[in-house]
Amino acid sequence: MDKSARLLVLLLSSFLVVTAAADDDEGHCLWYGSCGPTTLFGAHSNCPYTGPAKPLTDQKSIDILRDTCPFLFEGKDGSGPLNTCCDGDNIKEMASSLVLVSSQFARCPVCYYNFRKSICEMSCSPRQSTFINVTEVKHDRATDKDYVARVTYYLSRNYTRGVYDSCSKVQNSQTNSPAIGAMCGQWGWYRCNDERFYDFLGHNPYTPFPIDYQLTEDGDDVSPYTPLSPEIQTCNETFQTPTGKRIEACSCSDCPVSCPVAPPIPAPPGDWMIGPVYGSVVVMAAVFVALAVPFVCVFVCWYSRNRVSAPLDDRDKSGSPHVDITQASCLERWGAIMERNVEQFFRSWGTFCAMHPVPILIIGLLVAVGLSFGVVKLKVTTDPIELWASPTSRSRVEKDYFDQNFGPFYRTEMLIIRAKDLEPFNHTNEGGTTEFGPAFHKNLLSAVMELQNYITDNITAQYENRTVRLSDICFKPLYPDNAFCAIQSVPEYFQDDPALLNLTKQDGNYTINYLDHIKYCLLNPTEMQDQDFDFQPCMSKWGGPTFPYTAVGGFLGEGQSLSGSVHYLNATALLVTFLVNNDYDASRLGPAMAWEQAFLEYMRNYSHPNMEVAYFAERSIEDEIARESESDTTTVLISYLIMFAYISIALGQYNGSSRLLIDSKITLGLGGVIIVLLSVMASLGVYGMLGVPGTLIVIEVIPFLVLAVGVDNIFILVQAYQRDRRQPGESLEQFVGRIVGEVAPSMLLSSASESACFFLGALIDMPAVRAFALFAGLSLLFDFILQITCFISLMTLDARRQDSNRFDIICCVHGSKKEHERQEGILYRVFKNFYVPLVMQPAARATVIVAFLGWLCASLAVVPYIEVGLDREISMPEDSYMLKVFQYQQDYLSVGPPVYFVVRDGLNYSDENVQNRICSTVNCDRNSVGTQIAMAAQQPLRTYIASAASNWLDDFYDWSVFGYDEDGVPGAGNGCCFINVTTGGFCPSKQGNEYLPDCTSCNMTFNSNHLRPSLPAFREYLPFFLRDNPSETCPKGGHAAYGDAVRVVRDPANRTNVGASYFMAYHGILKTSEDFYTALHWARHLSDNMTAALTEAADDGRTHEVYPYSVFYVFYEQYLTMWSDVLRALGISIATIFLVSFFLMGLDFHSAFILLIMIVTIITNLAGMMYWWNISLNAVSLVNLVMAIGISVEFCSHITRAFAVSLEPTRVERATDALTNMGSSVLSGITLTKFGGIIVLGFAHSQIFQIFYFRMYLGVVLHGASHGLILLPVLLSFIGPPLNPCKVWSARKEGARLLVAGGGGGVETGGSGDPAAHQAALQRPPIQGSGEPYTFSRTESGAPLTAADGAPGAQGAGVEPHSGQD
Repeated sequence: MDKSARLLVLLLSSFLVVTAAADDDEGHCLWYGSCGPTTLFGAHSNCPYTGPAKPLTDQKSIDILRDTCPFLFEGKDGSGPLNTCCDGDNIKEMASSLVLVSSQFARCPVCYYNFRKSICEMSCSPRQSTFINVTEVKHDRATDKDYVARVTYYLSRNYTRGVYDSCSKVQNSQTNSPAIGAMCGQWGWYRCNDERFYDFLGHNPYTPFPIDYQLTEDGDDVSPYTPLSPEIQTCNETFQTPTGKRIEACSCSDCPVSCPVAPPIPAPPGDWMIGPVYGSVVVMAAVFVALAVPFVCVFVCWYSRNRVSAPLDDRDKSGSPHVDITQASCLERWGAIMERNVEQFFRSWGTFCAMHPVPILIIGLLVAVGLSFGVVKLKVTTDPIELWASPTSRSRVEKDYFDQNFGPFYRTEMLIIRAKDLEPFNHTNEGGTTEFGPAFHKNLLSAVMELQNYITDNITAQYENRTVRLSDICFKPLYPDNAFCAIQSVPEYFQDDPALLNLTKQDGNYTINYLDHIKYCLLNPTEMQDQDFDFQPCMSKWGGPTFPYTAVGGFLGEGQSLSGSVHYLNATALLVTFLVNNDYDASRLGPAMAWEQAFLEYMRNYSHPNMEVAYFAERSIEDEIARESESDTTTVLISYLIMFAYISIALGQYNGSSRLLIDSKITLGLGGVIIVLLSVMASLGVYGMLGVPGTLIVIEVIPFLVLAVGVDNIFILVQAYQRDRRQPGESLEQFVGRIVGEVAPSMLLSSASESACFFLGALIDMPAVRAFALFAGLSLLFDFILQITCFISLMTLDARRQDSNRFDIICCVHGSKKEHERQEGILYRVFKNFYVPLVMQPAARATVIVAFLGWLCASLAVVPYIEVGLDREISMPEDSYMLKVFQYQQDYLSVGPPVYFVVRDGLNYSDENVQNRICSTVNCDRNSVGTQIAMAAQQPLRTYIASAASNWLDDFYDWSVFGYDEDGVPGAGNGCCFINVTTGGFCPSKQGNEYLPDCTSCNMTFNSNHLRPSLPAFREYLPFFLRDNPSETCPKGGHAAYGDAVRVVRDPANRTNVGASYFMAYHGILKTSEDFYTALHWARHLSDNMTAALTEAADDGRTHEVYPYSVFYVFYEQYLTMWSDVLRALGISIATIFLVSFFLMGLDFHSAFILLIMIVTIITNLAGMMYWWNISLNAVSLVNLVMAIGISVEFCSHITRAFAVSLEPTRVERATDALTNMGSSVLSGITLTKFGGIIVLGFAHSQIFQIFYFRMYLGVVLHGASHGLILLPVLLSFIGPPLNPCKVWSARKEGARLLVAGGGGGVETGGSGDPAAHQAALQRPPIQGSGEPYTFSRTESGAPLTAADGAPGAQGAGVEPHSGQD
């Protein structure tokens, strides 16, 4: 009989013997000892043996078995022999095979205990024949022995489900995913179940022979076999093994049922609703009714009683027509003195400037131009971090700490590639037919691999005369052991090798190709070998995994998150991410910036018929913001040119065609504009010399603000000059001085209020707001100084030109000398004859109050609902490629940015209590850092934490005990820790026993429960763990995952200690601004709890802080405190304006309070407009709101002061006087000047300009004009301040002086500059108690009746003595 025949007979006989033996109720062995060839990983099969179990006498083997399979000793007291179906070699190989499993499951002792039962029973049980059927035996020619080649293993589903349930949530800390994913083959963790789990266990490269698991339900008949059904312990159960070993319950991170019952997270606060309406709307509607109805009723009743008198208290001093100076308060007396002194000072100063215009002009211009040269030293900040995050803000301090200890977060260059014109398709293999998404078409993958390799190898840039490639700047996590760049992409599954992408294998009737490998790697990204794909790895060639959520996109359904059941194979997009080293010192980023520029230029011109590519580099956003500013330069210039042209034209008067060129003010207008620009340039120059950096906001907003303030003052000054007339005997210089004395106090009021407002606004922490406030305050200060010096001089020179009838611009040409009658301006006539009488009608006044009250209530109702934030899309130009990137990120990315929970240095990690508050494995506290993150990850839609944390302490424990049994004794396999016996230094685990003869296992010692290294071992071998690369023999090496996560320091005794460290998790998908800052809020809430827990555990009297850090926090922190920042900034500004107004209006509290009310009303209604016009609240809009306060002062302060100094007897008449004389100047000086320029901004390409400049600027001007020209005069007519008797006395005394000096009739003067107003001012009631015995009245012909005081010339002027009696 030949050899093959003998082998066949032997196989048949063996099969019959084994089958017959299955009928034995007690069961017997089916194998014993090791036989057969060595498998790929060093294991052997078993020798067929049919017979009773044999006694195990080798004590070492017994000890290994007792440690590995304690349940086999149940009922054994140790006195009798232990009969098994395995010898010492079998036991050693079994224990060695479990080492890799322990690296994944040992962190959950109950899971590992349950799992080992089926392995131990199969290997050594004395009754194997009752649940195992040997279905194939082969012959080893090398040893001429038979060996078991295949078996069927009958297991109860109750047991397999129990094992799966206790192990399915055990975490792999390095990958932030369940460890069972690596043990479920092609199914991965999220599609794994007990059947697929055991199917992979029976068919993988690590098994010595295939095992066909037959999983049976209760009642299934599989006779003559009885499925094995060991007892199962739940993962939250602590118990003792039959050998007395204590098995601890699994931690919360690995066993959700072990988690403490956390208090339910409250639902996000919703809007306050009353029925279908916002609660605030209902409240403000009630407030409106409660205020408007009584007002209307009182007004109607009062008006019906007295149709002649103005409503309410229009007469000062209780309605008396007389002014009694004895009733004046101390504040009124001092206020009058201040007012008089200020006017006298400015009159003298104006006269001086008018007398010496050329020297004043030259000196002022030289100083301004000289200061402007400092602009060359001005640095403009464009770094978003420097703009929006204060150096002392929490996020900035935390970022700096992270960067200093762990290095800055790497720079990211990314491609998001959508499959174009490709459809889903099917692929069939022995597992069935699988549908693949369009992203997996081979031609697309091939093109992406080609593109990736070109970027990696061929894109170069020149920097400082050297060539820069990606390899020069990229992040290399395993360097120097591995010098490849870290890239996340599908081509990494094929080692970036087109040959592997084209690899195919025939498996029966099916072809195994790239699709099978992709499917396997997407579900098992950490696998070292895919046995069906020529044993190619899934791990990238740079040594780390490419996680599926970083390689493919578009597979999530609406509202789906990674925590649910996801199907990566449905992907419609491919992601390619290049990681580049960052640097804390921006000056060293030149090579990276240069390469990124070359990368962007290449991608800008790249195209492929099957790709839609969105691309970006780390520098992209900053580049696009800079381009945005440059792209709208023309628009901004046109805007300013329109305003300049209007100013130049509108300042002039039309007194006939023959005098058109004489009375025009083009030169004066241009001079005023130049003064405004010089004030801006001078402020930039001063801060440039002081080293204070500017911002683009400063350059874009400050000219607008200063132009508004400066031009308004110019119009008021010039138009006051145009409307007044020179008195007899008054020189031009004296005339100019008198006008300046009348107008300059109002200019001082607005300029000083605004400058002080902005200077104090610099107290705000936000750098962009602080810079704006500083530059605005100084610009307005310079503008005022130049206006009361240089512009007065210019106005004097222009007045001389006009008096000499010379043409404007062409001043050498004389015009007609024909006398002319000076005409009032068109706007002035419109205000005087039409608008003011209309507004001051009783019904109109009441309507205005009710309408603006309704407007205010409506704004207050919606202000709480203004959206906070700034979506990224708005910050980009309309044609920016980044808009496509943002859209693709929302559509195709499936995970948010990483979040690092940083533990600051100073914590004693040697304290076991502290370790228990950090780790997340067995015996760790329920409120530990790792556990709290794991619990938060269970509610990702609320907490925005999408994964448990990578915990270096957990993996250090596993790495330390790897290869040791549960008693801390070296087991059958090698450990992970190796030491160089010659140098005492580190040896890598992968080469520890193979290539380096000087390397040997570390002398690892453990704590009492043998689950952690002892304190000395912790200190000595932690650096080894952080240098050890993960491998198939030691997967928990910490170099790749934690090389930068732990800062190892030395104490004074040169002992190893842990300084700062971090624990990395991932945020969920973040799309809107609200998502980003809410994620920050939750992370901080979580870290505060961690801080409390660590501080309690350390118990050393110090606070041990844990804080969260993610790369976006520094930008979005501002939104957590945006409302408080806004209220603080506006409050400081408004309060400053109130105080300055109070002093500069002559201690007039009443007027300052009305000004305060008006500004608050304007800002409130402007905020309401932001809600209706979809303008979000952020740093840019905050700057605009602060600017709006300054412009609001211009709209309101001049009219308020004109009312306060008016000498009309009633409030209505004083409001009429103020609006008539100041209203047209305010309208022409601010409203019309700005309106044309703002309209042009609506055509800007920048969304920032369209929303935050066009919309908000337009809103500021329209709100300011409507409130200042409609509401303010009406409000003053009702509740304006009463006349200050001291000011009235002072004004009439001055009037008497001028009347006497001028000889009576024909004298035209008055505070308002209006001749008619002056005539009315001479008809005031007598002053009582003034001690000045004179009063003024006129006959019907207009001649003066009386005068007194014995002034020179009084009698000749017809002035008669007066007794001082009424």
